[in-house]
Amino acid sequence: MTAEAVSLEMERRSLPDWAFPPPGGFKAEDLDHIPDLPAHTELIDGSLVFVSPQASFHMLVVDLLVTALRRCAPDDVLVRREMSVILDEDLRPEPDVCVIRADAEKSLRQTFYRGSQVLLAIEVVSPESRRRDRQRKPVLYAEAGIPHFWLVEDHDEKPVVHVFELQPATRTYAPSGVFHDRLKLTVPFDIDIDLTEIERI
Repeated sequence: MTAEAVSLEMERRSLPDWAFPPPGGFKAEDLDHIPDLPAHTELIDGSLVFVSPQASFHMLVVDLLVTALRRCAPDDVLVRREMSVILDEDLRPEPDVCVIRADAEKSLRQTFYRGSQVLLAIEVVSPESRRRDRQRKPVLYAEAGIPHFWLVEDHDEKPVVHVFELQPATRTYAPSGVFHDRLKLTVPFDIDIDLTEIERI
């Protein structure tokens, strides 16, 4: 065995088994069975995607949206944060916030929802994932038929919410508004959120 081969073998032994994807990539259900997988790991096109530590802005925006949406939400929906959503056999992203149909909650031990159960997916853009948040994930959510998508950007440490609605014929999102200080909508239900509350959390 050459020195290079020995070095590669030693490196392989020092890494966990999940660092090496199986032929054809990982499947959505694999995430529930991989030991010691880092929290909030996503699956995109069969590859594991790891999340960097989040900034305070990200955490506060998620807190604000979850709290406000729960105040507005009717009884037939639930608001969840950082729960993965299976979109296909090799796609299991984790929206920062999602609104699901109430009947999607089968058990307090479940670890994912199905794309067909999600009414709204929300991504808060992070510097290290901005391309996935702005480009890849909206395409995946739209192709899965999720009716509503919000993209939240950091504008001088204030949240700006870009709202999109699904065009069923093309399975693509169309922009329906940009909101700075106040987010007021009638879909997927009546929503009224004071975005400036982030300054008082």
